[in-house]
Amino acid sequence: MTVDEDISVVRNAPSASTNDSVCHAEGSNENTPLLADQHKIADSPERSETGNDDEQVIIVEEVKGFKLWLILFTCWIGVFLGAIDSTIFATLSAPISSEFKSLSLLSWLATAYLIANAACQPISGRLTDIFGRGPGLVFSNIFFAAGNLICGLSRDANVMIFGRVIAGIGGGGLMSISTFLGTDLVPLRNRGVIQGIGNICYGTGAMLGGVFGGLINDKTAGGWRLAFLIQVPPVLLSACLVAYLVRIPPKVSEKSYLARIDFTGVFTLIGFLVLLLLGLNAGGNLVPWIHPLPLTTLPLSFAAFVGFVLWEARAQQPIIPVRLLADRTVFTACLTNLLCCMVNMAALFYAPIYLQTRGDSATDAGLVILFSPIGICICSVGSGLIMKKTGRYVGLGILSVALMLVCMIILTTLNENSPRWPLMIAFFLLGSGQGAMLTVTLLACLATVDHSHQATVTSATYAFRSVGGTVGITIASAIYQNVLKSQLWEHFGDQPGAAEEIGRIRDDIDELKHLPEGWYDGVMASFMEAFRSVWFMTVALTLIALISVSLMKQHKLHTTLARTERE
Repeated sequence: MTVDEDISVVRNAPSASTNDSVCHAEGSNENTPLLADQHKIADSPERSETGNDDEQVIIVEEVKGFKLWLILFTCWIGVFLGAIDSTIFATLSAPISSEFKSLSLLSWLATAYLIANAACQPISGRLTDIFGRGPGLVFSNIFFAAGNLICGLSRDANVMIFGRVIAGIGGGGLMSISTFLGTDLVPLRNRGVIQGIGNICYGTGAMLGGVFGGLINDKTAGGWRLAFLIQVPPVLLSACLVAYLVRIPPKVSEKSYLARIDFTGVFTLIGFLVLLLLGLNAGGNLVPWIHPLPLTTLPLSFAAFVGFVLWEARAQQPIIPVRLLADRTVFTACLTNLLCCMVNMAALFYAPIYLQTRGDSATDAGLVILFSPIGICICSVGSGLIMKKTGRYVGLGILSVALMLVCMIILTTLNENSPRWPLMIAFFLLGSGQGAMLTVTLLACLATVDHSHQATVTSATYAFRSVGGTVGITIASAIYQNVLKSQLWEHFGDQPGAAEEIGRIRDDIDELKHLPEGWYDGVMASFMEAFRSVWFMTVALTLIALISVSLMKQHKLHTTLARTERE
């Protein structure tokens, strides 16, 4: 079963609008391969009129029913497993580091995957415009499987990190290209529902990653290695299904593949993201902020970013057309993604620490956090259904960020004696707001830009999400550590052996069970003040996000892929 459907061609000259005339290709039918039609189109009179430097989008007729869902669920296998892999180290990092006898490996295991993941996503849009969604997804599945196979069989710490990098490259493609494919096959008016289900797959996988890793490590003879190896067969199966099912042709151009790749843009963008995320992850976590690593990588990342913007502003076929960010809706939607992902990751990271500081177990903390994916499941699809019904998204975007703001306000009221139920409500609201926000802002960006930029603007939103998550954790960590340190010294700086004891408290929560006499109340007050400072930071960021999302413009959500129906 393949998606061999009748196709249409939309000319995308630089001045073309979303309502350009649509020309049906002659001779295409249910039995004609799309790639054969593609070559016929490239040589057609319509093509030659636009000039050699232009590209044309081939629009597939809308796929419906079982065929559509089979394609999407094939893609979502990779999304689910990629999300699991991004959080699996919550429970596996300690046993892996212990086996390799390298505590310094602990942070690099997660960092290597996330940096590779973030670097791959922004360029995948342009590359799959050139080479096709199907080959891009097959490549991503194979890389993801190879990375997990390397991790599962590794006997050396450096090989383990290399495997995480390879898996991160594949995982980044699985996330972003699956989103592009949904946009290719589903009209904008119905796109929100599809994106909502995709968000469920991602959110569920991300939340279950730690549980999955822990269960495999604790309950099987294969230990942590099996947690990686068990992912390889379904990913390879997904690659085979994608190769057979997906027949979305790339953009048509008379130029060669290599001539259409903006190599300077690729390398400067990857350099910016790798240097930025490496510096932010290392500073204050792996090494002090005054270490040469962050002091070198962060300024270099800024230089790479400036170079990227200047180059892309004049590039003929850019990886991410920076002029798109000059559009108010695109800019505010991307900014909202950045801010909300900062808030979301800070809350998901520090709420479990807050609970464990009070004496709750890791399992209890995990159960509280699970209210977030429940909210994601309901509101990701719910927001899509509302947009399908009404065709409007601005008010829905404001409501989604407002739900996150209520969550953060609830967090600021918590203390060491607070019951768990307010936190459960807060995380349900957080998941609800985050799930709806991701769906709404993506639809807003897609509705704003032309067909030819749908993949690149989606890549841009993913880049803002990746950077936001990392920056959010980094800022929260800096606030938490500095406030906790200052509060502890304020309470106990004059006590004998204070420096050693404060160091142990900051490094190990279990030290709360072995505090010197008379220290407990002051230590708990210090921890609560540190958490409260993090929560107030998230409130401020959410307020800015609320202003940002309210500035989006309302654009028409079309009911056809060609966007040709009258306004």
